[in-house]
Amino acid sequence: MTDLLYHNESYLREFDATVTDVVDGGVVLNQTAFYIGGGGQPSDSGLLLSEGQKYQVTGIKRSDGSIVHQITGDRPSKGTTVVGVIDWERRYLLMRTHTALHILCGVVWRDYGAMVTGGDMKPGEGRMDFEFENFSAEFVEELETKVNVEVAQNRPIHAHNLSREEADQVPDLIRTKINLLPTTIQEIRTIDITGLDLQADGGTHVANTSEVGVIRVVGHESKGRINKRIRIALAD
Repeated sequence: MTDLLYHNESYLREFDATVTDVVDGGVVLNQTAFYIGGGGQPSDSGLLLSEGQKYQVTGIKRSDGSIVHQITGDRPSKGTTVVGVIDWERRYLLMRTHTALHILCGVVWRDYGAMVTGGDMKPGEGRMDFEFENFSAEFVEELETKVNVEVAQNRPIHAHNLSREEADQVPDLIRTKINLLPTTIQEIRTIDITGLDLQADGGTHVANTSEVGVIRVVGHESKGRINKRIRIALAD
């Protein structure tokens, strides 16, 4: 079992770990700050350092119940102590992007009551699909203004863990059209943008909305009768 350090500290850039297994294409560590991917957010990349050697981590994947740090070529042997180094520029941009999508989702839910039907992101840009029948260019302009007002509110962002029983008592905790949380999960991690948005989420986020920067709505399109897509990008 790999301890997921990023659940408690999204800003952790380096960490010590021990290689607990060497598998085809990578290694398993006893703990990691590399985000494993999920919820539309891609996995992290970076380095593992050990005894003067550098091992390039190209991504993270789940395989046979293990979290594998994918490495091309030579890999550190089992039992080796390593230092993990996150590609921080990429990770932090993904944290800002993910938080921007939560702000978008929070505004859409609060002001229009539309549920999420899909989403995806890459560093600096992303998209969300919502259950809208119609929207106009004027609506999209209004939405861009509203999300940037929320950025400027300097809202603190906190991660919490709730028991399944506690989570089931929170109205609207799941904003997706289809509940993607298996009933076998008994502890739910939530992201709370204070005063705006509370959702179940396992990804990484910034600590305050002000860190996101300016959000631009760069596209919108219909993906069906009641399914509309909104694309965003961070201004910088």
